[in-house]
Amino acid sequence: MKDFYGLLGVAPDASPETIKSAYRRKAAQFHPDRNPEADAATKFRAVQEAYELLSDPDRRKAYDETRRSSLIDEPLVAARELWSNYLQSMQR
Repeated sequence: MKDFYGLLGVAPDASPETIKSAYRRKAAQFHPDRNPEADAATKFRAVQEAYELLSDPDRRKAYDETRRSSLIDEPLVAARELWSNYLQSMQR
């Protein structure tokens, strides 16, 4: 499961305004017209996907429920993935 909160660099209890602000910052950072890195377009699409999901209250609620259940059902797998995503975000 993708960690959309980690991708945008916000807490799971972030307000819609905070999510929008983080999205704009990340989108500007990874926009292919501004970022010459080879994987900029891929990162930009991932940021867009995260914002589309987290900005929709119903989709965000469903994502949060799935996220919680994966932490309960498979805590080691979820912890490894969250830690890996965190480390990757720190390298950016």
